[in-house]
Amino acid sequence: MRRIGGAILLTLAAIIAGLAWHIPSKWLWYVAAGVAIGGGFMLFEGINGWCVLRAMGIKTKL
Repeated sequence: MRRIGGAILLTLAAIIAGLAWHIPSKWLWYVAAGVAIGGGFMLFEGINGWCVLRAMGIKTKL
C-alpha cells in the first residue's frame, strides 16, 4: 500500500513540477517539493517494510 501511494505521489509531484515550469509561480515549486518528499518517504517505508507510525507506538491495521 505504501509503495503504491508513494509512486502515485511522486507522479503527482512530477505533474505539479511540470505545471510550475510552465506557469511562473514560486509556490507551485514548494508544493511539488513537499509532495515529492512525502512520496519518497512513503516509497522508502514501503520498500523497507517500516512504518513511522508503528515506530512511534501507534497501532495500525496494515
